[in-house]
Order: sequence, then C-alpha cells, then structure tokens
Amino acid sequence: MKTPRDLAEALAVSSLADHFPLALSLAQEFKKKGHTLALVGGPVRDAILGRLGNDLDFTTDAKPEATKAILLKWADAIWETGAEFGTIAAKRGDHTIEVTTYRSEIYDLASRKPDVNFGDSIEADLFRRDFTVNAMALELTTDEPTFIDLFDGVSDLALKRLRTPGKAEDSFSDDPLRMMRAARFTSQLGFTVDAAILEAISSMSERIKIISAERVRDELIKILMSNNPRTGLALLVETGLAQYVLPELPKLKLEIDEHHHHKDVYEHTLTVLEQAIALEDQLGGPNLVNRLAALLHDIGKPKTRELIPGGGVSFHHHEVVGSKMAKERLRALRFDNHTISDVSTLVFLHLRFHGYGSGEWTDAAVRRYIKDADHLLGHLHVLTRADCTTRNQRKADLLARTYDSLEARIVQLKAEEELDKIRPDLDGLAIMAILQISPSPLVGKAYKYLLDLRMEQGPLGAELAEVELRKWWEINAPKNA
Repeated sequence: MKTPRDLAEALAVSSLADHFPLALSLAQEFKKKGHTLALVGGPVRDAILGRLGNDLDFTTDAKPEATKAILLKWADAIWETGAEFGTIAAKRGDHTIEVTTYRSEIYDLASRKPDVNFGDSIEADLFRRDFTVNAMALELTTDEPTFIDLFDGVSDLALKRLRTPGKAEDSFSDDPLRMMRAARFTSQLGFTVDAAILEAISSMSERIKIISAERVRDELIKILMSNNPRTGLALLVETGLAQYVLPELPKLKLEIDEHHHHKDVYEHTLTVLEQAIALEDQLGGPNLVNRLAALLHDIGKPKTRELIPGGGVSFHHHEVVGSKMAKERLRALRFDNHTISDVSTLVFLHLRFHGYGSGEWTDAAVRRYIKDADHLLGHLHVLTRADCTTRNQRKADLLARTYDSLEARIVQLKAEEELDKIRPDLDGLAIMAILQISPSPLVGKAYKYLLDLRMEQGPLGAELAEVELRKWWEINAPKNA
C-alpha cells in the first residue's frame, strides 16, 4: 500500500514530466559536470497539488559561476542579477527557471540584506526554508527522481497547515518577509497557521521594518489578489504586523460605546472588499485597483470621527481625508503613479452617489459624475454597490434600485450626448481666434469655463458658445489687454 509520501512523489514526478520535460534535460547537464540538481520549494508543493506552472526553482551544489556556464549552453537567455545570493535565472522557450546554490543565510538585525553562505548539502538548504510545505525537494540527478521531505511537509500539505522547519523565530529572523508570506498562504491556499508561527509574528512584527517597501508591497498585492484576502488581512491585523505595513487598517477598529453607535468600520471594510471582488466580472476579472479602493475607501474615518451630542457619530469629509491618506500610503509602498491616482480618485468619489437621493440629480449633475469618474466609471459602479453592507434588506433593495436608475440615466445621456468624448463647443484654436489672444494660461481658463458650461447645460453649439465666451472675457480679460 502506497504511503502519502509515495503518492506525493508520484504526483510530483508526473506533474513535472507533463509540464516541464526540459527539467530532466537540465538535470542531465548538471550531472555531466558532476553536480546535483533538485526541484525545490513552491514548485514541488504545486506539483503535488497538480498546479505546476512554467516558473520553476531549483537548488544545486554548483556554485553560481558553474551554474552560469551550464545555463549559457542550455538556455535561450540568462540573468545574473541574483548571482550575489547564489541565484542564476534563465529562460528556455516559454519556461523561466531559477537555479540557486545550496545556502544558509542570516540577516543582521539591522540590515535588509542577508549574509549569504553557500552550503554543501541539500538537507541544510531545506532546513533554512520558510515553511515545511516549501521545504520539500525532488532530486533529479539520481538514477530515479528522489523525493526529499525531511520535515513532513506532505502531511502539512494534506492538512493545509503552516509550520516552519525549525523555530519560527529563527525563520522570521532570517527573513522577516516570511511573516507576510504566512498571511498570504492563508489567503491563497486556505492554510491554517500553527500557533507557534502566530506567537512568533506577534512578538517579532516590528522586524518587518527592515524589509524594503517594494517587497512588502508585492506580498500585500498577492494577499489582495488571492481568492480570500480577508483571512490574510485579518492575520496581519491580529498579529500586529499590519501596524507596520498597513497601519490604516487596524485603526478602523474604532471604539464603539452604548451612546454613540456606528457601524464596525473594520468589519464593514472587509465585507466591502469581498463584495467588490464578487462584482469584478463587470471589470473583466480580478482587478487590483478595485480591491485597493475597497480596502482603503473608509480609512479617513478615524481622523474625521466626531461624537454627536445625544448619540451617534459623524465622519464628515472622510472621503477627502481618506483620498489623501490613500495617496500617502500607496506612495510609501512604492505603487506606480497610475495605481495611486486611480485608487485615491475612487476613494474621493465613493460617497458621491449618496447625494443622488431618490433620483433628484439634474442631467448636469449626472454629466459631472461621469466626467469626474472618467475611465474609472465602471470601478466606481462596483465600489458604490459594494459599499452597501446594511443588514436591512429593504434599505439595501432601495439603494440598489436607486443606483440602477442612475446607471440607466448614465447610459441614456452617454448615448445622446457622446459623453465619453465630451469637449467644449469651441477648441483652443477657436478660443484664441475669437479673443484674439496668443497661447497662454488664459486659453486654458477659457477652455475650462466652456467645458463647465457644457457639463451644466449640454451641447450649446458654436454660435451660442461664442456668445458665452465673450461674456466671460468681458469679466476676465486682463485690464491691459
């Protein structure tokens, strides 16, 4: 009778053969030079789960220069950016690989970079890996592929349990980013986390500060883009790690007293995120901007919270404050400018719909809504609908119907007036000709005035637009013009 270990080995070998037969040819090249080569880490885990992709990690006793020499003959292209840490990357066909020399590494307590010592055994290499499910290997240079599982990663994989090969404190001291990876695996793979890991993260969370913002950002993105971001985010908050990587999130746990009731903003935020994800088909699938906007949409509430005499709480202008805070946080995490702009805009606009009432907006107000949202209109639709978390079904149905009516008006106006292409009735050249002025900031101001007029009144036509422009010029022309 086959053991779980036998089955895991069979699955890994079968999956590797189906998805990456070139691995065996690479192993032969290393073997010819007297070196070992093993598939290692996440790819072994994924091979057992039947989800092996085209990006593979290998480990070897060959030093980086020897690995480079082998890969130069075998691969289509190679990269040496990680050579200092023992890693040479390569590409062959549609497949990307990384080959890393056996190593052990220890972070200096005040450093972001590890001191790397190359090792001479795969056993020591596996011991320094983050979690047992990532500390399995498939040795490919033996007569038959040999499965190596020194820390019972197979059982942990079957139980969806996250443990470290050695002491969790040692693992997280070596690479503090592993604390965020623990959160990521709960979101991506549905793993539970061993109590020793939770205790270690809680006691060591401040150490994440030595990790670069870019690496933290990338782990946060992986959590957010998983099937279940809530569990990973909750782990960050519950262990205190969020205080250093996303401090705005735990601050949403506002104190609630019997006299000043308000919605649990933290739980509301996680629910909005889940509801925004459920609506992502409207955006073409998983969408980072959508998820970030849902996560950050209410972060301005703690700063704007005011107790209302007699009971209740207000958060006036929290969307304005929150938009600025979102910009600052995303910049600190080194997100790109487009993402920062889009997310902060959505946070700023997320309450706009609530001024719609029961449909009292004028066409001008609807045009403004469309114009301000611009290319993010679909995202704003999703965020606004997701932001309704009331348990009062009657209220929820009313809000949904009201937003349905707004969307219908938007479709109608866009069809009638081509609002996606909205421009003033006169362009810059016409403005300069009519006012007999040269290119200057005044042209831009006149253009904006005509655009605002177009938004308020709809199409004017060139003749009426010229009349309005001349009225504006009578007031705004420089005295010496």
